[in-house]
Amino acid sequence: FAAQRHVLTYMEDAVSQLLENREDISQYGIARFFTEYFNSVRQGTHILFREFSFVQATPHNRASFLRTFWRCFRTVGKNGGKYSSICCYLLTAQEYHCLLQLLCPDFPMELTQKAARIVLMDDAMDCLMSFSDFLFAFQIQFYYSEFLESVAAIYQDLLAGKNPNTVIVPTSSSGQHRQRQPPSDCNPLEGVEASLFYQCLESLCDRSKYSCPPSALVKEMLSSVQRMTFYGFLMALAKDQGINRALGALPDTGDLFLDPAMDQEIEKLVAQVSGLSVSGPSSSSADTANMPVRNSPRINSPWKPLHHRRKMDAESEGSNEETDSSEN
Repeated sequence: FAAQRHVLTYMEDAVSQLLENREDISQYGIARFFTEYFNSVRQGTHILFREFSFVQATPHNRASFLRTFWRCFRTVGKNGGKYSSICCYLLTAQEYHCLLQLLCPDFPMELTQKAARIVLMDDAMDCLMSFSDFLFAFQIQFYYSEFLESVAAIYQDLLAGKNPNTVIVPTSSSGQHRQRQPPSDCNPLEGVEASLFYQCLESLCDRSKYSCPPSALVKEMLSSVQRMTFYGFLMALAKDQGINRALGALPDTGDLFLDPAMDQEIEKLVAQVSGLSVSGPSSSSADTANMPVRNSPRINSPWKPLHHRRKMDAESEGSNEETDSSEN
């Protein structure tokens, strides 16, 4: 169970974080630190602003990163924009990569390009993509990265008439992803025989220690066609809602722009900001103009430091005393 859940990975990271921040942590205790750390792991927020090697270290980390990316930037696909007259912004691969780097500063451009290639295939990489198209392609590329590397090698072997059983499954967990060369079909529309392709993929899933799509869903996908191209297979994986549900990181396509919990939090923040603007100094000046200076309530900007507020209050009270003494 510990190995399956990668408990050792999180224990090592927690200890590393503890040693790195021991001065700050000593103020509120080690027990509280471990409680908050594993709560963040359970909630999926532990991957925020972390290095890529940690973000991709476990399936849970990858799923958490996908879910966080969707929740943070789903409005990119929900709102209308300058590039589209329908209902969503269309962005380039470089622009989506900038969004990814807001959550993981060293996120590799190579993975973003591979995800974009699933959507664009042989089109120019600077073409525009919708958020939903990129997100589901990125999910497949990021979560099943090692699996797709082996699939590319199997596909090339099938095209060349070689024995695909000689394909070496990736074993490196260093986070360095190899450059995947696009399969060079003589006739890209023809591809390889789907039934043989599935037999090779089934064998790959049986022996691979990395995450793979459910074999039953892959079989159902390939049984409906006679031949399949490499990028046609990747696009089918990205669009398959059964695989999306099995992975469990993103909602169905129809619910992609719905997140009631996040919407409720945003509404609370908007209400707080609106309340601050309504209760600002300008709105209270008319009400306090006719009131005695001594009893007038002070409404200060919430952004001023506390010590600055106290200094202003002391100066104000001093000036009031001088005014009272002069009146007497």
